[in-house]
Amino acid sequence: MNGPLIRWLAVAFAIFHVYNNLFTAVSELWFAAIHFGGFGALCALGFHRKDEWASRSGPARLVDIILAVLSLSVAVYLVGFEEALYARESEFIWSDFFFAGLAILLAMEFARRTSGWFMPSLIAICLSYVLFLGRYVPGVFSFPGLNVETVLYRSFFSGDGMFGMIANISATFVFMFILFGAFLLKSGAGDFIVNVARSFAGRYQGGAGHVAVVGSGLMGSVSGSAVATTVSTGVITIPMMTRSGFSPRFAAGVEAAASTGGQLMPPVMGAGAFVMSSYTQIPYLTIIAVSVLPALLYFLTVAFFVRIEARRLNLTTDAGDDQASAFDALRKGWPFLIPLAVMIASLVMGYTPVRSATVAIFAVIAVSWVTATPMTLNRCFDATLDALRIMVPTAILLIAVGLVVNAVTTTGLGNAFSIMIVEWAGGSLMLTLVLVAMASLILGMGLPVTASYIVLATLAAPALFDLITQTAMLDALSAADLPANVRAVVDLFGGDPVRALSEMPQEMRQLVRTELLDPALVTGMLLSAHLIIFWLSQDSNITPPVCLVAFTAAAIAGTPPMRTGLTAWKIAKGIYLIPALFAFTPLITGSWTERIIVFVFACFGLYALAGILQWHLEERLNIATGLLLLISAACLLWAPFGIGVHIIGVALLSGVVMYQKKTATH
Repeated sequence: MNGPLIRWLAVAFAIFHVYNNLFTAVSELWFAAIHFGGFGALCALGFHRKDEWASRSGPARLVDIILAVLSLSVAVYLVGFEEALYARESEFIWSDFFFAGLAILLAMEFARRTSGWFMPSLIAICLSYVLFLGRYVPGVFSFPGLNVETVLYRSFFSGDGMFGMIANISATFVFMFILFGAFLLKSGAGDFIVNVARSFAGRYQGGAGHVAVVGSGLMGSVSGSAVATTVSTGVITIPMMTRSGFSPRFAAGVEAAASTGGQLMPPVMGAGAFVMSSYTQIPYLTIIAVSVLPALLYFLTVAFFVRIEARRLNLTTDAGDDQASAFDALRKGWPFLIPLAVMIASLVMGYTPVRSATVAIFAVIAVSWVTATPMTLNRCFDATLDALRIMVPTAILLIAVGLVVNAVTTTGLGNAFSIMIVEWAGGSLMLTLVLVAMASLILGMGLPVTASYIVLATLAAPALFDLITQTAMLDALSAADLPANVRAVVDLFGGDPVRALSEMPQEMRQLVRTELLDPALVTGMLLSAHLIIFWLSQDSNITPPVCLVAFTAAAIAGTPPMRTGLTAWKIAKGIYLIPALFAFTPLITGSWTERIIVFVFACFGLYALAGILQWHLEERLNIATGLLLLISAACLLWAPFGIGVHIIGVALLSGVVMYQKKTATH
């Protein structure tokens, strides 16, 4: 439903968000409830799908209007009657039961409309588990159950439920950054990004593919949405790639893989980065700072596939494709860089992400007046509507997933799941990574990226963090000058540090970790664990059978969706390979010198792996060259080998390249 009245009310709703984020007019619980009520109403009216509501029948429209009114009534009830509940000492009356239950049902229905049946089914299973199903589950997952009133209170009125931390992240950080991205793109930054990408990357062999990599990465870094990036850049880059000689399926796979990487590239990184900051209490600026090098590695991996495919097809450069020079592109579009600089400077100066995004929005409006597309009132109005359409499914899913997280934390399911992973992996960090990747793949079949990250972080992050810190803990426990209290703990286990580390309870291990390890190192390891899960969660974009971004690219290219998804999955292999570097190298936890060393050698190693997956480098591989590339990749990417072995890996890779170049000239 997109009539003038609805559009004006939607914009007023957005203005309320901005005002409350700046001046905190209502409490967090009320703000989250109003956030749900408004976006639930917009979802019911099909606001996020533009013309869908106009095509619905009369009875269906009536149902939508009723659902919109009920969604608003839920927010009104919580705001109007929360104090009355506390005056009754949290004793429920019939209206509390009705509106709390209604809120859950509405969240499930709106989640179904925006992302299918998986999320509402997961909510139903989790609530059933909390109410009665847990008592029938044997072993560590057994739970005696809670009564209906307690479950409804924790789900609706408590800050741990659907209107808790995750909903507030949606209403604050996520909303403001999506609004910033919409304003930036509406101001003409999208064309500037594509022009810059074309000027820098279009002159190389397979340049059209490199334009897609650079352009989608830059676009995704501000849009925060892989699907939106695919739609906005794919309509340009996919035909450009096919004209230059790439197959349509490969072109769609490159666009899907590159657009997925946009959610890994600072400064926005999608909604998951804000959730990560709140979960870990690590500043958002720290998260985006350490994410730059890994994101560059990912895009280089995609670019390697493009270059190798261009070599395989013997494509020429695209230098004659009406490309402006890099200087001309920057000269015409330099004002678009100012809002990004303003936002990053605000974060560095200590402003909150919300205020930084707000300042950046005003910077977009100001600098747009020296470009060809000034942000007039009409353009600001349209940009706000674009942001709201993106926010409808995002807000609904983040609020709905709060019900799942509440069930996991209430029942202790997360701890039980972590214990199970540790037992299955036998204390092996590598096997744990494989298990977490498999869990992410399964969740990604039904959950979007952010929801998948939230659920998996709640379940698996503690176990992953514990295993990442294990080596440092063992080294510290083996030291001769242990503090007296830690020495006493080790003595409880016969004085054996290995036995002490493996057998001490989780709470005791946490206390010992705090005592022995540098806080900065612990913070880096915690961030490594969450970044691993965050990266692995991206596979829902490009991994069959459910890969929305790949399907979107396939629709643009006119290629079979499932085959396109498999191509995108191969090209985006960095999503699985680079997180291993977080666990086994100082790419996240080390000094900048250590990070850059890892980055440089990883570039060579990922190029070797790309050659193996394509079975081509300068020319087609044979068994001998393929084996040499495999050894080279292992030497370059396996951290325990050290720099000496890394250099051997570079030498092997260089030898293969030079040999193939030499044979190709004869």
